Amino acid sequence: MNILFIAKHGDANAVLAFEYLKIYFPESKAVFGKRYSEIPEDIFEWKGDYIFSYLSPWIIPDKILNNASKVSINWHPGPPEYPGIGCTNFAIYNNEKTFGITCHEMLPKVDTGKIIEVRNFDILENDTVFSITQKCYALIQYSFFHIVDKIYSKSELEYSGHTWQRIPYKRNELNELCRLTLDMDKKEIDRRIKATTYDKPWAYIEHNGRKFFIRD
Repeated sequence: MNILFIAKHGDANAVLAFEYLKIYFPESKAVFGKRYSEIPEDIFEWKGDYIFSYLSPWIIPDKILNNASKVSINWHPGPPEYPGIGCTNFAIYNNEKTFGITCHEMLPKVDTGKIIEVRNFDILENDTVFSITQKCYALIQYSFFHIVDKIYSKSELEYSGHTWQRIPYKRNELNELCRLTLDMDKKEIDRRIKATTYDKPWAYIEHNGRKFFIRD
């Protein structure tokens, strides 16, 4: 079995996932990329059975996806209600009580392919963007192991019947969530700061064409 594993550079969980994959499918090829970097040219020449996108920094073009004879699979850190970018941020902003991850068939358009499985967890009162993201990463790894095991045991991958609930969130929508204005009340400001703080706040106020970012 020839599997192409595409993942985020420097991610410890991705490294562990690939080591697990190699136990069962030693011919697998890994490509780790950084955000804003170019897709390596040799990936376009790869041909094989499956493509696994594990928090890939790239949107994989159809020219590459078409080289997988079986299926290309992505693990999205959000449930079907939250496709696209900033899904954890919008869930915090919307005061959701549950969240989760989605394993789905990969198409050129982000987060639109048929869903293989969904795994959920409760959001606790003190949860943050950071803590929810870590829970997503843990579930993605668990789901990845499960899918690898199914393929190795020659079990057929079935679709869950879940469907995406909206069009994917876009970068400009996340940027707008980060924007604070002077006419917002304290509750709205606090809500936006909580929803857009990971290792540091991303929220900002814009004045005279310049952005002033909130700091602790």
